[in-house]
This record gives sequence, structure tokens and C-alpha cells, in this order.
Amino acid sequence: MILIDGKKAAAELREKLKQEVFELKTKYNKVPGLTVILIGDLTPSQIYVRNKEKSANEVGLKSEVIRYPDSVEEEKVLDKIEELNKDDTVSGILVQLPLPKHIDKQKVIEAIYPSKDVDGFHPMNVGNLSSGYESSIPCTPLGCYLLIKKIEPNLSGKKAVVVGRSNLNGKPMTQLLLKENCTVTITHSKTKDLKAECSKADIIVAAVGIPELVKGDWVKKDTIVIDVGINKTEKGIVGDVAFDEVSKVAKALTPVPGGVGPMTIACLLKNTIECFKRSLK
Repeated sequence: MILIDGKKAAAELREKLKQEVFELKTKYNKVPGLTVILIGDLTPSQIYVRNKEKSANEVGLKSEVIRYPDSVEEEKVLDKIEELNKDDTVSGILVQLPLPKHIDKQKVIEAIYPSKDVDGFHPMNVGNLSSGYESSIPCTPLGCYLLIKKIEPNLSGKKAVVVGRSNLNGKPMTQLLLKENCTVTITHSKTKDLKAECSKADIIVAAVGIPELVKGDWVKKDTIVIDVGINKTEKGIVGDVAFDEVSKVAKALTPVPGGVGPMTIACLLKNTIECFKRSLK
């Protein structure tokens, strides 16, 4: 079984991006800029934003974090987004989720110009992705896709099962796999026989938030299994895949942690650079 090392893949991607930023700076005398808005003091969000900032600096991006207290008014956040939309030195804008209850998440997502939406959540980017046009692709599914392609460059005709139908991962993941000519089944909590669906798959992407849901006897030999789940349990952090069982049968499997997570941040940097390049056109 191949253990898919997300840390190593992310480090390789960052190295490529660093070279690209260097070449862009040499050619245009400016670098892509990423601005993150962080509201409140949730520990996971703080850690995540710190990692984003560190990675952005590492590849040579201009990086800025704007911090607001939990009590900030929605209007103030929207005004700041509008200001960043008009700032030519900002290539990408990201508002760290989750947001406090009094701030409308959809309003915030839609306030960011689609051309600066590095998360790929704006309805225009969602529509472009599903229509096969150029768009920002949400970072986690993009990371999953790049990890799958490392193991199997030609996905044409493969049967893929996506467990989970969220806007953040399940739906965009499906679009990326369809683009590669996979036959894709989206499954979810209402799917009648989840085990039967998974047992036919050449590729399984589990992103449903249920600890160790996908068992060893759900997976056929030679299946690539990508585990997006991060679940806190008494045993510690586990994914949506029963790692010990599935590792005995799968062709390749991502660990949790150290699989998809590092790739998500590397793909955010990639999206920022893509937004910058599109702005030059």
C-alpha cells in the first residue's frame, strides 16, 4: 500500500510556487498578495491562519492578516472587503470561516470579487467550475485532486465515489473528477447502501465528518482512498476512514493528519498566484 504523504506533496508544490513567484517578480516587478480576514479568537482558526501566513511568506507572497474581534459589525467587514477588492496589490482575499452568528456568511462570500476569491466559494466561481470554465477551485478538493493524480495520472473511465455532498468539498470534488472523465457517484447520509457504493469504487474521497466510517470491507483492492475527515475522538484525531483496516486493502491512502491538510494550504497559495496571473491579462 502507498501511504500518500501530503506533507511531502505540499512541500514539492510550495517549491514550484516559490520558483513561479520569483519569475513573476523578475518579469513584472511585483508579487501576488494574499489578505486574510480573521474574526474572533477560535483556536483552530488562529492556528490555520498562522500556517497560511507562514506558508505565504515562505513562497514569497505578500501576506497580510486583518484581525477583528468577535463583536465587529458586519458592515465594517463588508467595507473592508470592498476596499481590498479595489486594491491592486491584493491578488486574493480570504475570510476565515466559521464566522460569528451575527455575520451573514453568504453575504461575505459574495462581497469578494470572483477574481480575488481564492477560496473558490463565490457563486460565479462555483458556476464556472461546474460548467468547465476557468475558475478558482476550492483548496481542499483541489488538494485531493492533485494527490489522486500523483498516484494515477490517467483517471479516464475510473469509478469514483465521493462520500459527502458539501459545497466546500463534495460538490467541487465531483466536478474535478467529472472533468477527468470519471464516472462519479455522490453519496451522503441518506444513501441507502453506502458500503455497496464504496465497494465498487476505484477512487473514494471521504469528506463527511463521521469518525472511521469507511471500513476495510468497503474497499476493493487497488482503490485510491482520500480521507478529508478530521475528527476529535477519545483515541485522538482520526479521519473518516478506518485507517488500520483500509490500509490493508487499498492501493493508496492518505493519513490523518498529514494527508489532505497540508495540501489545502499549498493550494491556497497556488490559487493566489493564479488570481494574480489572471489579473495581468
